Amino acid sequence: MDNSFEKYQKRRLRSSYFSVVISIALVLFLVGILGLIVIKTKSISEHFKEKVAITIFLKDNAKSSDVEILQAELKKAEYTKDVIYISKEEAAKKYSEDIGENFLEFLGENPLKNAIDLSLKSDYVTPEKMADIEKNMLIRSIVSEVTYDKPLIELLTKNISRLSFWMLLFSALFALIAVVLINSSIRLSVYSKRFTLKTMQMVGATKQFIRVPFIWKSIQLGIIGALVAIAGLIVFIMYVNKTIPELELLSSYKILGILFAGIIALGILITWISTFFATQRFLNLRTDELYY
Repeated sequence: MDNSFEKYQKRRLRSSYFSVVISIALVLFLVGILGLIVIKTKSISEHFKEKVAITIFLKDNAKSSDVEILQAELKKAEYTKDVIYISKEEAAKKYSEDIGENFLEFLGENPLKNAIDLSLKSDYVTPEKMADIEKNMLIRSIVSEVTYDKPLIELLTKNISRLSFWMLLFSALFALIAVVLINSSIRLSVYSKRFTLKTMQMVGATKQFIRVPFIWKSIQLGIIGALVAIAGLIVFIMYVNKTIPELELLSSYKILGILFAGIIALGILITWISTFFATQRFLNLRTDELYY
């Protein structure tokens, strides 16, 4: 009879642990997907920003040596991603291809100017920073004009800031929900052992001595749950990368490694804190209060 009851208790305990692991894994899996979305949102916004270019038109009388010096300075500048020199002949050829006819035949001369296309790093694609770069270029004696799509930059900056705000807010809300859900699972697990906690306390064990094995077991469950979530995320990432390769989800293993490490750390942190406060609560209760 005692042996059957002991087996029943072990099955019940394993079932409880399994439920906690699955709950933790599901929540951390969703947190991981959200983290992936946040990461890709940033990289996609950077991709679009770095497609924006400033065109620096040069004066016709600009010396080739001065142009080379300007190019060298731009290549060394902290805001530069890429520098491309486009001669007026190249520009005329490209323009003729775009319109489908040679406009030089009826104009008689090439009205276009030599130019430098300056691509910026994403951090510098803002109205204020680009205006400073424009101002710095215009003071050069060989520069005739500086152009870029100002309305597009303002719209891009505004929309990205708005998107970043909502993503941050949604991430914070989802993280709070994750903490609440995992905390509930851990508390239910500790609740089922509340009489064991109280018995240990009544025979003279200190609160710290009682808490340690419960916290350690919860941390183990948190790690297992995190590993299950990571396994699910890997399958999800592989599937999405195969279906929509343009997202380049596997482009940076370092970022994915940081994401996975964050999931494990979150699993450990939440289970540790939840178990600490759950055990503390039941240890502070009177024996008759354990039945409610």
